[in-house]
Amino acid sequence: MDIKIDETDTKGAAFIESDKIKIAEMTYSIASPNLIIIDHTAVDDSLKGQGIGRKLLLKIIEKARNQNIKIIPLCPFAKSVFAKEESLQDVLK
Repeated sequence: MDIKIDETDTKGAAFIESDKIKIAEMTYSIASPNLIIIDHTAVDDSLKGQGIGRKLLLKIIEKARNQNIKIIPLCPFAKSVFAKEESLQDVLK
């Protein structure tokens, strides 16, 4: 599955599309050039149990590491993944 990232000046999302419909998405707000706030995760029922939410988060973390961006996870799902995996916490604000 191809995970894409799309951004405007103030918002962004990592997502998966099927037939031009977003079937999984993790959204974030761009607070500054070096800070994003993850605020929501939604995964279609057809994808549940496949670790898609974690894959979306890993895509955002990859972007954050490449661009020296810190992350504040307000989304309960993202917050729980960060709490469980110490290896991801280097990007936390």
